[in-house]
Amino acid sequence: MVCGIDEAGRGPLAGPVTAAAVILPADFPFELLNDSKKLSERKREIAMAAIYDKAIAWSVAWAWPFEIDRINILRASLLAMKRAYESLGVKAAEVLVDGLYCPEIDGPCRAIVRGDSLVPEIMAASILAKTARDRWMRRYSWIDDRYGYERHKGYPTKEHKRLLGIYGPSAIQRKTFSY
Repeated sequence: MVCGIDEAGRGPLAGPVTAAAVILPADFPFELLNDSKKLSERKREIAMAAIYDKAIAWSVAWAWPFEIDRINILRASLLAMKRAYESLGVKAAEVLVDGLYCPEIDGPCRAIVRGDSLVPEIMAASILAKTARDRWMRRYSWIDDRYGYERHKGYPTKEHKRLLGIYGPSAIQRKTFSY
């Protein structure tokens, strides 16, 4: 069994970084998968539903803004990945991670640059991480609607920076990021 791991949310100025770990069966409808950034929101939602329904195992985990500020975004991303893998409830024969670095986990792990475009299990993890983070940011906007998180998801858009200038940092702002 191969486990794919990826994260979403390293670049935003606000909100958590989210990671997912996924183990897929041989009969999964792989044609649904791609790098989450290359899929429309509608196609991500369709793929997400299939992953939740058909995956052997899946998990989503988070590292929060205060953790990002304390240990930096790279370490927080690896922490979220570790949490996602440890929450799976099963061990994989091999773990494949998108990027340059592997989280500290038990078992063989290999980092693959652009893995989210090459490895189906990493593509699936990419989709779960992105959809979970986007949903979290939309829901946070229900609590504090001043920042437009439902639109830009915390990324450093002109709108986000303008609203930060008006209202100051939000409760989920990454304080060590410049804006």
